[in-house]
Amino acid sequence: MGTPPRPETMAANAPAGLSITVEKNPPEARLLQLRVKSWPKWGCPPGKYPLKFDAALTCYLIKGRVRAAIKGSSSRECVEFGAGDLVVFPKGLSCTWDVVVGVDKHYNFEPS
Repeated sequence: MGTPPRPETMAANAPAGLSITVEKNPPEARLLQLRVKSWPKWGCPPGKYPLKFDAALTCYLIKGRVRAAIKGSSSRECVEFGAGDLVVFPKGLSCTWDVVVGVDKHYNFEPS
């Protein structure tokens, strides 16, 4: 059995140390452990969406592709994620989603 994939994190120049974590193609056992398929579903068409997370959000993309730019990031770098990725957005993070391919995802907000 190989080494589990390491999450990719974008933290460069993000305000208050907030960063988006992307776990590429997590193993099925991890998805089962998190009970991802029991989470609500949400989708959106291509477009740009400014978002502010008042609670931590974990989502698993079933389909789609997104480029997220963290507000206040001086580098204007984007975090890219898509179908098969498990993504975590911390409480307090503001970003703009540039949805390149329409999104269908399971999501879970952490209770405050």
